Amino acid sequence: MHMETKTNSGSTFMLGGEIKINRMGYGAMQLTGPGVWGDAPKREEAKKVLTDVVEAGVDFIDTADSYGPHTCEALIEETLHPYYNKIVIATKGGLERPGPGKWVPNGRPEYIRDTIEGSLRRLKRDRIDLWQLHRVDPKVPVEETLGPVAEAIHAGKIRLVGLSEADVDTIGRARKIVPIVSVQNLYNLGNRNWERVLDYTAGEKIAFIPWFPLASGPNKMKDKAQKIAEKHRATVAQIALAWLLRRSPNILLIPGTRFPQHLQENLAASRVELSDEDFAALSN
Repeated sequence: MHMETKTNSGSTFMLGGEIKINRMGYGAMQLTGPGVWGDAPKREEAKKVLTDVVEAGVDFIDTADSYGPHTCEALIEETLHPYYNKIVIATKGGLERPGPGKWVPNGRPEYIRDTIEGSLRRLKRDRIDLWQLHRVDPKVPVEETLGPVAEAIHAGKIRLVGLSEADVDTIGRARKIVPIVSVQNLYNLGNRNWERVLDYTAGEKIAFIPWFPLASGPNKMKDKAQKIAEKHRATVAQIALAWLLRRSPNILLIPGTRFPQHLQENLAASRVELSDEDFAALSN
């Protein structure tokens, strides 16, 4: 019998109540050049990382049309198309890239429509598993931005929809236009500004996907995490990820790396069993 890796709060999550995925996923942003601009400098190594990810049992891959821009989606298609029946690919749209390290929200409906078509083309998919609005454009009401997304759902081009960096009010407004199954906000051991959104999504069975999950925050946090890491014979990064998995059962993790050895380290975090005492010490 095949035994799944278990964390304290279960190893899988039902995305949108319909797609079962492992809670330990992979974020592909680092498979680009400096400033998240241009193709992966070591393309063959990047492809190997993607293959290793899927062969290790990860079935949730997160990317965006703005990574590269466009190169990351193309790399994923080129490398992972043989695995398409086993994995869920989440992409994002709604940010323009005028240059390296530059990100400009664009929520105009005609732009969103084009980004959806572009992602379908580059990923060579008939339907995007999970499409996420990368940022809410302050100049465009979110209801307008999501108009073409609702059309794409009806046309069978998008299966599920998520948001990124959204507050509870925005999520509520968005849900009147399309069902929202995930929210991807900045959250980690050292930065918990989005706690209210996490608790709201947990109550609504919406996935919460922390981006930048490995920041362990101020030094006092690092000291605490270091002590607990030593006790578990784990790294501080593994403790930071294990804490997130334990924090709430709706958290999906997408740690990213371009190095095969870091990948194994990140994935092993799901085997770290934090005690109630460890969890409380890290949470204070």
